[in-house]
Amino acid sequence: MDLGLRGRAAFVGGSSQGMGRAIAELFSGEGADVALCARRAEELERAAVAVRTRGRRVVTRVADLADGPAAIAAVEGAVAELGRLDVLVVNSGGPPPGTFADLDDAAWHAAHELTLMSGVRMVRAALPALRKSDAAAVLFISSFTIRQPVANLVLSNSIRLAVAGLARSLANELAPKVRVNTVLPGNIRTERAVELARARATAGRKVDDIIAEASRGIPLGRYGEVEDVARLAVFLCSPAASYISGAVVPCDGGLIQAPV
Repeated sequence: MDLGLRGRAAFVGGSSQGMGRAIAELFSGEGADVALCARRAEELERAAVAVRTRGRRVVTRVADLADGPAAIAAVEGAVAELGRLDVLVVNSGGPPPGTFADLDDAAWHAAHELTLMSGVRMVRAALPALRKSDAAAVLFISSFTIRQPVANLVLSNSIRLAVAGLARSLANELAPKVRVNTVLPGNIRTERAVELARARATAGRKVDDIIAEASRGIPLGRYGEVEDVARLAVFLCSPAASYISGAVVPCDGGLIQAPV
């Protein structure tokens, strides 16, 4: 199936590893030029080398997306270098684990800047270029926790709901020129998933034990792979999904139990 992405350009936030990197690689494999963005230059360059093997143009921007001016400069600089923008993937690392009693105002503020305001600023910076595209799309990579809260993740459980509200509002406000959708990854085998499992591990219980236990609660019986999310994400951003906007789509192996 031709997704219609050849010759287009995509900016993918948080793309030095995990789901962001897999999404960037697949965009390139579908014939799109790609801008990669992450905080750590060395990891970002390793990702860029991998993406370039797909044969398309790749540009990189080192930026902390929680830093407002840096996030805006990253998007604007990438657009200037690529010469166009058709797709923006809003993706960043998630807030740290913790219960309500653990977290002070500084933790809430930092999570707000990383999880919500990074998306606000990236969309704002990308809009002038997106409005020039004949197939513009914005995709938010969120989490299944907006429908099914997870213990010890109160920051993610809370602030990602605001991101969902932002995405749905943008789907209305930016239509019909720009489509906006959201993906809800479930338990995906990433470095963050291992980190969260480690935070839940106790004496006598290994990280692998935590992951195996969580897998038993997933109808498909396993953690997802980053490629599972990437295939869904790239499809939703492509002209092949031209009549899908305002959707909130799980990629979770059936983990979310709510019927709607």
